[in-house]
Amino acid sequence: MTPALLFLYGLVLGSFLNVCIHRLPRHESVVRPRSHCPHCNHLIAAYDNIPLWSYLWLQGRCRYCRARIAPLYFFVELATGLLVLFLYSIFGLTALFAKTATLGALAVVLTVTDWRERLLPDRVTFPGMALGLLFSQIVPVDDGAGFFLARLAGLPLPAPLISLLDSLFGALVGGGLLYLLGEAYFRLRGREGMGFGDVKMMAMVGFFLGPKLVLLTILFGSLAGSVLGLLFIAALGKSRAYELPFGSFLGVAAMVAAVWGRQALQWYLGFFG
Repeated sequence: MTPALLFLYGLVLGSFLNVCIHRLPRHESVVRPRSHCPHCNHLIAAYDNIPLWSYLWLQGRCRYCRARIAPLYFFVELATGLLVLFLYSIFGLTALFAKTATLGALAVVLTVTDWRERLLPDRVTFPGMALGLLFSQIVPVDDGAGFFLARLAGLPLPAPLISLLDSLFGALVGGGLLYLLGEAYFRLRGREGMGFGDVKMMAMVGFFLGPKLVLLTILFGSLAGSVLGLLFIAALGKSRAYELPFGSFLGVAAMVAAVWGRQALQWYLGFFG
């Protein structure tokens, strides 16, 4: 019964994430007003707001004005439900599951928002930083950097404080590295290569994952952005100056690093060790 309930929870969460994706870039409240049609502004009744089902039942249209509703709403709900179910299958009903699912929810909003709007809202990244820091006291980041810094300073720090150092150092590495890369690109090319939103997003991911996994996130995101971005530009006939939503690639990469990052590091160290 637990998987079914978690899938339903994921669908409901996805419905809320849709609200965030639509409203946050417009600086609107995610609480009020109630859900309404973006075309005719008619309030949507609860029975027309059931995740997945309502979209299928109404054939992707508003009940009142019959305007077409973007299929993105359906796919965000479905993807979030499947993501929650997938994370449960890996981590079980644990604190690590809660931490990774929280990062996943933040990543969904940032990935879709950056793809649609070329924007990574502070109203997502700043609360995300606070949540990452909070989770460092519930689930140890266990990166090793905090322990190394404690030994370097000759301080016998308790485990929660070491985890806090891991989290803070992860934010510094993630945000700092992306900031330096952006500065280097600007000095070489004379134009911005990435926005400051990407820097804040990587600081947020660093709070959750620590320095090693945030570096993997940047590596995975850069590789995916380079390969898929070039294919996307070629397929649509865009110029190379076309602005790619780097935050979208980083959002997906963050989840890959959160789930498989440690195994990737172990494989790498074992292969070259």
